[in-house]
Amino acid sequence: MSGRGASPFRLQRAAAALRGGGVVAYPTEAVWGLGCDPWQAAAVERLLALKGRPAAQGLILIAADPGQLTPFLAPLPGGRAGEIHASWPGPVTWVLPAAAQAPGWVTGGRDTVAVRVTAHPVAAALCRRFGGALVSTSANRRAARPARSASAVRRYFGARIDALVPGALGGLARATPIRDGRTGAYLRV
Repeated sequence: MSGRGASPFRLQRAAAALRGGGVVAYPTEAVWGLGCDPWQAAAVERLLALKGRPAAQGLILIAADPGQLTPFLAPLPGGRAGEIHASWPGPVTWVLPAAAQAPGWVTGGRDTVAVRVTAHPVAAALCRRFGGALVSTSANRRAARPARSASAVRRYFGARIDALVPGALGGLARATPIRDGRTGAYLRV
């Protein structure tokens, strides 16, 4: 299955770039995203350098289904598992307990990791084609407005990204909400 607006060729090209340590751009629910393979430290370092973002902030992972997040997560908080799974796929990011093997360059050195099972057809198709979860952060330099078009991504990053997967944004006016999986509290509305 391909994402609406993304050809199988473009998805395959982007997935190959990701497997090779590349950084790719793609549409998400609200803004364009930059992604890379979360298991490759050099890829994450490159993404952070492109954005001018410190590693200590941690990063969000997106996936096409909850199983793609399993390697990064400790058991879900007991009373919240149903609520978390009911919100996916969808535009809700949860901060959940990280598995011991979750890379520190993704968690920012914390014992938690921010994750979302995306309902965006292009982002989900990219995760499926890649075969796992992706680091996903807004496509912009630190302190700049997030890109809301492919042309804005090209202006920000030009040839410094390895692939751009075309498609429309998901229709949200602002970034996805982030919730604490332990308490249910909103960390970003």
